[in-house]
Amino acid sequence: MSQSKKVVSRSQNKQSSSISRIFTVSVLAIAGFLTTILPDMAIAISSNNDYGACAARLLRVSLTAEAAAQACAKALRPRDLADCVVKINKQSSIPGANALTSCGRARRPEDLATCVVDVRSYVKLDVNQIALDTEEKVNQAALNYCGSSLLPERFGLCVKGLGRATQLVSKPLLDTCIDGSDSSVIGASSSSTPSIIVPAGSSPSFETTPVPTQPLVPAQPGTN
Repeated sequence: MSQSKKVVSRSQNKQSSSISRIFTVSVLAIAGFLTTILPDMAIAISSNNDYGACAARLLRVSLTAEAAAQACAKALRPRDLADCVVKINKQSSIPGANALTSCGRARRPEDLATCVVDVRSYVKLDVNQIALDTEEKVNQAALNYCGSSLLPERFGLCVKGLGRATQLVSKPLLDTCIDGSDSSVIGASSSSTPSIIVPAGSSPSFETTPVPTQPLVPAQPGTN
């Protein structure tokens, strides 16, 4: 009788130990699975969030976490801001921190980025110009001119087109295009109100509203 009890207890111990092992293996498997998918989940969440996607892209161009967070938080369109910074950095080798300042001020960051890339490819280092005698100054000039233009994309096309056709040196080329692009905008805005054409031999007619006159009240005798 006692022997049978020992057999039963042994079998129960074996079952409990096997269940414990199965539970432990399951917990470890779940933990390993979560460790694997959590980074992917974090990336997916960031990519679906404009602010997270903006910060993630800015971090890839060597910006600090604080600078990326502040810039994306202030941006009206965070993805456009990040696109602007990354495009300028990748296609013109301008540091991300420098590009961020200009992109953050732009009304249309995508146009600014296109302008900077175009201008930077045609504006070369010029030792005869104090403002363009180092690579850093050339980079800053591209950012400044494109940031100052009312139509940065048009300004970039001007620099590219005239640079190919005329071989103008950098500073006159930039000044010519900035004057031309902005004056066209000012001229268009000033001529937006149509003028009134009056046929020859006629005078313009104006509708007038008669001024109401008070009726004359006869004077009463003896009031003088």
